[in-house]
Amino acid sequence: MPDIYAIGLVVLLALVFDFINGFHDTANAIATCIATRSLSPRVAILMSAVLNFVGAMVSTGVAKTIGGEIVTSPQMVDSTVLIAALTAAILWNLFTWKIGMPSSSSHALIGGVLGAVIISYGMGAIHTEGVLMIVAGLIGSPIIAICSGYIVMTLLFMLFRNIGKSRVNYVSLHVQNISAAVMAFSHGSNDAQKCMGIITLALLSGGYIGELEVPLFVKISCALAMAAGTSVGGWRIIRTVGNKIFRLEPVNGLAADINSAFIIFTATFLHLPVSTTHVVTGSIMGVGWAKRFRAVHWHTAYSMVGAWVMTIPSTAAVAALVYLLIRHNYW
Repeated sequence: MPDIYAIGLVVLLALVFDFINGFHDTANAIATCIATRSLSPRVAILMSAVLNFVGAMVSTGVAKTIGGEIVTSPQMVDSTVLIAALTAAILWNLFTWKIGMPSSSSHALIGGVLGAVIISYGMGAIHTEGVLMIVAGLIGSPIIAICSGYIVMTLLFMLFRNIGKSRVNYVSLHVQNISAAVMAFSHGSNDAQKCMGIITLALLSGGYIGELEVPLFVKISCALAMAAGTSVGGWRIIRTVGNKIFRLEPVNGLAADINSAFIIFTATFLHLPVSTTHVVTGSIMGVGWAKRFRAVHWHTAYSMVGAWVMTIPSTAAVAALVYLLIRHNYW
């Protein structure tokens, strides 16, 4: 396959992944405000689509981390590696979406890249320090979200302890309109950059750009793809996140949104890719725990954790297989 066609296929697959990420991961970002009926599903999805686009345009630090910290040299990540990685991530996202299980698009993509790079160049091609930093952020963020969600909810309980529950929920319901908007913006600021990094890496390895800087057309394309995917909505995952972990009331949804947005913004500032899925579900667990430990449906949480643990090894294995099939049949 001529190089220009291979690069074009990478760009296409990256945008498809970003589109799927839109309805797959954005479902997590807006699940709380839909579950508490702060916003109608239609309004929440439209708002999220717009703010995902805006958020995706504000920074490229995470994109540079994805493009420059996984492998020792960007030139090692050729179009075949990226095609295999993206194919594995897309298949995993579609599978978990089909069964309604929240999983991390970030884990899926990074697992795919790792699997394809290792099968093509060996372990020596992996930038160990960079990968450990990325994995630490991906694993640490939900743990931090649980703990900080517990703290935020406890503080809100203390703040509102002398106010009637109905009044608290009434005020929280309206404030959550703002917190949900901030959450959607933060999701775009982190998640869309992962595909920006992949496309930029493809352009760099193909010699079409001279440095690891995200071109404007890549920013706009990825932002539009995510916004379009968001507009479709991911109803299966919204039901799981919004209702099956913990029965959210408006004040709980507000606490979860505030906590999730803060963690994602912090990660974006530090140029670390994190999983919106993990952060939001971790926040909901922490918020529920603050009310009562048994209020959290831990069996649902455990099954989700199982899916999270399986994501990187599964996508790495699929990406390695796809890479070998491509090399055997087309290159």
